[in-house]
Amino acid sequence: MTIITDPRCTEYRTQGHPERPGRVGRTVDLLKLQKSLPLAWAEPAPVEDSQLLRGHSAEHLRRLAVEEDFDADTRYLPGIAEHARRSVGAAFRAVGLALAGEPAFGLMRPPGHHATRHRAMGFCYLSTMALAALEARARGVARVAVFDFDVHHGNGTEDILSGKEGTTFVSVHQHPAYPGTGTADVGGNCFNFPVAPGTPRPAWRAAFTKALERVAESKPGLVGVSAGFDAYRGDPLANGTLEREDFLWLGRSVRSLGVPVFSILEGGYSLDLPDLVFHYLLGLEGRESI
Repeated sequence: MTIITDPRCTEYRTQGHPERPGRVGRTVDLLKLQKSLPLAWAEPAPVEDSQLLRGHSAEHLRRLAVEEDFDADTRYLPGIAEHARRSVGAAFRAVGLALAGEPAFGLMRPPGHHATRHRAMGFCYLSTMALAALEARARGVARVAVFDFDVHHGNGTEDILSGKEGTTFVSVHQHPAYPGTGTADVGGNCFNFPVAPGTPRPAWRAAFTKALERVAESKPGLVGVSAGFDAYRGDPLANGTLEREDFLWLGRSVRSLGVPVFSILEGGYSLDLPDLVFHYLLGLEGRESI
């Protein structure tokens, strides 16, 4: 297992904002201290504008440099475009590692799955996972599937991948919740499994199982996982009920697909995030416990 990260992603912050540097910094610290998983470490790959333009408009890329907030939750910050590019670069590095037989996890910020083709929103500036899926297609992968278990619907990933040949998007998320999308399947290749606030853990697991069955039906040569940990019972931004054992189970379930897999960090805003990520990675390695 390889962790892709860059310390520069902890160098920006907005006072009082839940998407804060410690999400990555504390998770890196835990993963470097733990002794249960052998981990390698890598840096993000470089990213060209031509790769970003597969999923975003030229106007959107120009807008990222304008010193003006995108919305109340998604602020302009000095250097934010480069931070977002490095998140994409981590996902690209993860694609290459997965195709070479090495599971990989992009541990970066900002997240990406709310950024649409034309708009930054929901703490997200570039649509990291959608761009990674399109990068994999450009590298010759015939069928790429994205599994998104963030508690919030990945509307940006869906916006970019909807109708795109060779791609499948599958999301399990709370509804109603931000951003209010994801109530129906779209584009012939985007499949949504909304879950009500406060739904008990067994029902969440049932939804995940159905979603992963849909991923398997697409017969992917590569699976990208938008790993958001905000369906956790202690997360302040939603009404999930999951425990750390559920993320261990999710990792094992993704592993059971039997195809190359890479994952990237999306949401997850509780102080327990490092432990939740660790348990997901244990599951990906086939462990039942520490």
